[in-house]
Amino acid sequence: MDPEIISSPALMQERARNLRLERRPIALVPTMGALHEGHLSLVREARQRVGPDGVVIVSIYVNPTQFGPNEDFEAYPREFDEDRRKCSGEGVEIIFAPNDRQMYAASDGGSHSVHVVERQLSRTMEGSSRPVHFEGVTTIVAKLFNCCLPDLAVFGAKDYQQAAIIRKMVHDLNFPVAIEVAPTWREKDGLAMSSRNKYLSAEERSQATALHKVLQQCSAMVMQANDPQSVTADILLEHAREVLRAYPLVSLEYLAFFHPDSLEAVSDVRVGHHIAIAARLGRTRLIDNIRIG
Repeated sequence: MDPEIISSPALMQERARNLRLERRPIALVPTMGALHEGHLSLVREARQRVGPDGVVIVSIYVNPTQFGPNEDFEAYPREFDEDRRKCSGEGVEIIFAPNDRQMYAASDGGSHSVHVVERQLSRTMEGSSRPVHFEGVTTIVAKLFNCCLPDLAVFGAKDYQQAAIIRKMVHDLNFPVAIEVAPTWREKDGLAMSSRNKYLSAEERSQATALHKVLQQCSAMVMQANDPQSVTADILLEHAREVLRAYPLVSLEYLAFFHPDSLEAVSDVRVGHHIAIAARLGRTRLIDNIRIG
């Protein structure tokens, strides 16, 4: 059966309230569309969590407020018909697909002026590289929670910092939503699945595997060290730069070593810490991360 398509936030909220009255658990998978196997793995995780009597909602919305100037908002792939087909194949009950006017309408006819801002976990990594990004993310996710009223929301570990910030928002603002973070889904050669991979030329795609290679090699260096504090972030960064010399199309933006809970940077890197990478290949910006060990 094809999913029910809802575009109105008010109608989505009414539908969700009725589902709650029926005591049917609701799982939300927020996406910007251009669905790939990684997204579908989140849908399957959502289904497993709520069971056959639950309802899985996939939101499909390219949110303008999380894109900065000169980013790829206009170019971001929009493939709704294909997304709907994939959701149908996974048994998704509802697709929530609003437009900008519906999501950011102001009651007085003016501009949308209320935003959700996280000021601790969003200072580094993606927050430094894309200053407006996380304000847009937290604002839209809060709105999606209010529209869809989920018991559970599923996010992917590829956007590790985003998931940590959403957890923080849910805790600090008392949202009654459980947050599940599912593992990163990868291509056979290790590249993390991303809708932006479609931007890559054939040559860029072949070199994009360098991101995962850097993460794996840095992790191995830490795990093989005799002294668990003997590998410094500076040594690992220099090794990463040496690896990337063989991949001239890859321009490193950052390589970060941090505590998995606080996201605070660490100078002595050990098992249990996290590594995140961001790099550009031509016009395409990719991110990835792993936990050491």
